[in-house]
Amino acid sequence: MTLEDLAVGQTGVVKEFTDLEMSVKLMEMGCLPGETITIARIAPLGDPIAIHVSGYQLSLRRFEASTIILQ
Repeated sequence: MTLEDLAVGQTGVVKEFTDLEMSVKLMEMGCLPGETITIARIAPLGDPIAIHVSGYQLSLRRFEASTIILQ
């Protein structure tokens, strides 16, 4: 399951990433393996997605969310 598959209000724990370049960017923003992520909002057309991670809110494109594999 990836972050892209979650609905608003659902929570997941980061397990790993599928894209090496994107994983570096995401880890710098606090999306580390073991961190809990909650979907806060999804834009009306489905992109971007607002998430809560590491105590703050972050917006990701669907492509970026699809690279985060959850436990």
